[in-house]
Amino acid sequence: MLRPATDSDRDALLAWRNHPHVRAVSLTGHVITPEEHAAWWATTASDPARHLYIYERGGVAAGVVMFAGPDHARAAMWSFYLDVAGLEARGELLPAWIEAPRQAVRHAFDELGLTVLTGEVLGHNAVVRQMNRRLGFRETAMDLRDVDGVPTEVVTVELRNEERRDRQRAGATTRKG
Repeated sequence: MLRPATDSDRDALLAWRNHPHVRAVSLTGHVITPEEHAAWWATTASDPARHLYIYERGGVAAGVVMFAGPDHARAAMWSFYLDVAGLEARGELLPAWIEAPRQAVRHAFDELGLTVLTGEVLGHNAVVRQMNRRLGFRETAMDLRDVDGVPTEVVTVELRNEERRDRQRAGATTRKG
């Protein structure tokens, strides 16, 4: 389940974001300070173009999903990360990796009414690139960016709601046949 993030979630997000596994696959890989996080939180919470949600698994906060946008074309960029330590301790990391992105995509199109969802993933993050393909995202661009002082390949992905619906219809037809 996704629910809107509240101020009471702020500190948990910082702990999740600073987990070494999350930092290793983020566009900002350094340890984020409490001051840096507080500034980000204040900006994000007051920006009507950003939608921040908490992913809950079994009633427990287990990750965060953010949509930046939508713009006039009903397009937004999304990102997410999970409470790796908490989910590992409960033996739920893999199921959460499958469930959270699916819920985010569903929410983007079915609740927010987006027509296009984009994202960025580090080129070396093969697991998330594969997850994106399974969700129907296409890799649309690749460029080199400075990530914590290192030139790093960043892949842009895109999923259109129309393509998602076509995939759903094709899947339903395959299951019936």
